[in-house]
Amino acid sequence: MALPLVAIVGRPNVGKSTLFNKIVGQKLSIVEDTPGVTRDRIYAKSEWRNKEFMLVDTGGIEPDSDDVILSQMRRQAELAIEKADVTVLVTDLKCGVTANDYEVAAMLLKSGKPVVLCVNKCDTVGEPPMEFYEFYNLGLGEPIAVSSVHGHGTGDLLDAVFEYIQNFEEEEYGDDFIKVALIGKPNVGKSSIINKICGEERVIVSDIAGTTRDATDTIFENDKGKFVLIDTAGIRRKSKVLENIERYSVLRSYMAVDRADVAVIVIDATVGFTEQDSKVAGYAHEKGKACIIAVNKWDAVEKNTNTMHEFELKLKEDFSFMSYAPFVFISAVTGQRIDKLFEMIKFVANQNAIRIPTGRLNDVLAYATSRVQPPSDKGRRLKIYYMTQPSTKPPTFVMFVNRAELFHFSYQRYIENQIRETFGLDGTPVRFVIRERDTEDTK
Repeated sequence: MALPLVAIVGRPNVGKSTLFNKIVGQKLSIVEDTPGVTRDRIYAKSEWRNKEFMLVDTGGIEPDSDDVILSQMRRQAELAIEKADVTVLVTDLKCGVTANDYEVAAMLLKSGKPVVLCVNKCDTVGEPPMEFYEFYNLGLGEPIAVSSVHGHGTGDLLDAVFEYIQNFEEEEYGDDFIKVALIGKPNVGKSSIINKICGEERVIVSDIAGTTRDATDTIFENDKGKFVLIDTAGIRRKSKVLENIERYSVLRSYMAVDRADVAVIVIDATVGFTEQDSKVAGYAHEKGKACIIAVNKWDAVEKNTNTMHEFELKLKEDFSFMSYAPFVFISAVTGQRIDKLFEMIKFVANQNAIRIPTGRLNDVLAYATSRVQPPSDKGRRLKIYYMTQPSTKPPTFVMFVNRAELFHFSYQRYIENQIRETFGLDGTPVRFVIRERDTEDTK
């Protein structure tokens, strides 16, 4: 990712996420009055004065905290500062300059990176109050008065950022990247898998279930290709979603699936299949995403020569509604079969985007209908005139028939199996659209 990176940092609850959402123009980062809500780095592309950049929101920095989550949030913010080309330090006018502000400012000065000082919650129009001038004491240059709620001052803030990034050379990544969403229940090891792949702590890993609250993007490239890895908050049963924060996180997980090419459904080998696993996988299936079922923590399972085979047979029964999805048994701790996971990701992404010529499709259709006659009802037999594929992701096939109601689900499944047997389509759902030949919308 070669766009300039702008990191928003500061202590908790100064309005960093509100400012982030205001700049990117949509509610990507969780906003809540509870300190410490944004735990991981959140990335989004933005633009100012025809210059694109990546904006990253971070968890609040508590320099002296011993809390496990807060200390990891501090490490995440430090990582963002380290990778950023420009850092925006957000402070709170209503609280004034605090000891933590001084410590964060010292951390930024030590980094040697350009810093823009934002004094948030300046909600009145006109000259800022006298308290505003106190922020010069941080030694970061001229502060900029901003109201992230109302949008006042954000243009001045972005102008200051622009001065540092205007000459940055851009090299945008394109369609050759495969977007991969890791989805599943909380605490199955999604973040650990990404960290193992990247060889660094890119997302927070903790034994506390639900640590990842926002979907985070990680760019990764290896000999298998270029990937955007999307770690997501664990998707819980709706009855368990009690906090507003948790509810937002579940929504973000579904949004991550929506924009992904491949969904890796991560399940815990020590727990096995649960009803919630089927719901998580079902959403990816409904959205037509290429799917892989990754059984994590395989190193923690006591095994004999038949363990994997028996486990896979049981999972095939559990995931019978998506029998096309391949399985891979991995360990985020040891790195076992992580390379194979990438091979599968690239393979199923290609299968999801495959396009089959109309002539070959109709050859398969002719063979299938001659082998098993189409169903009939009250002397009227189904006739399938021809089929074509109008779209991919997932492969979608339109079949023109004489009577749509005669095309029973069981015969559709038979045709689907014939197509899969001939063309593969492993790891991807397929869609069928049935059209009656003499209906108005097919003329």
